[in-house]
Amino acid sequence: MRLYFFPGACSMSPHIALREAGLDFKLERVDPKTKTMVAGGGDFNAVNPKGMVPVLELDNGEVLTEGPAIVQYIADRKPESGLAPANGTLERARLQEWLNFITSEIHKGFTPLFKPDTPDAYKAIARANLEKRFGFIDQKLAGKQYLLGDRFSVADGYLFTVVNWARLHKMDLAPWPNLAAYMERVRARPKVQEAMKAEGLIK
Repeated sequence: MRLYFFPGACSMSPHIALREAGLDFKLERVDPKTKTMVAGGGDFNAVNPKGMVPVLELDNGEVLTEGPAIVQYIADRKPESGLAPANGTLERARLQEWLNFITSEIHKGFTPLFKPDTPDAYKAIARANLEKRFGFIDQKLAGKQYLLGDRFSVADGYLFTVVNWARLHKMDLAPWPNLAAYMERVRARPKVQEAMKAEGLIK
C-alpha cells in the first residue's frame, strides 16, 4: 500500500492508523501547491482528481480517498489491532459517530483559519465554533482515556491530527483540561511518535 500525504495534514490520521495496525506501506509526499509528488514528480491529480490528501493506493491499484473511509478500511484489514469495533455492533456505530463529528465539526471547522482570504471577522466566528466543539469533547472525555473508553481507536488518531492544528493558530487548550491531557496521552504513543517523526514534525 502507498499513502499519499502532506506533513501534518489530515493524512496523518491514516498514517497513524497504518503504523498502529502494523501494516506494510510506503509514504508518498505530495506538494499541495503544485499538486505533484515531491519524489520524482508526477501529477497528483491523476491519482486523486479531488486534488487532496489522504489517498491510500492499494496493492491491486485501487485508490481509496476520504480519511474516515480510509482509517476504517485500515482497521478492518487488521481487526486484531482493536482499532475499530466489529462491524454491526453499536460500538462500531459509535466509532462512525465520532468520525463523522470530527470530519464535519472539527476538521472542516479549521478550514477558514487556513485560508488567507478568510475575513478576520469570520475567522473569529470559526474559532468560537471550534471552542464550543472543544468544550463538548472535553465533557465526553471526562473519566476516559480515549473517545471510546480505554482502547485507542482510529477516531483518536483523527481527532489528535486535527486538534493538533490548534497550535498553528495559537489556540490554547488549557480551558479544556480533559482534551489537553488526552492530546498529550495520544502524542506519547510510540506509533504516533513514529508517524510524526516520519513526517518531519518532530525530531
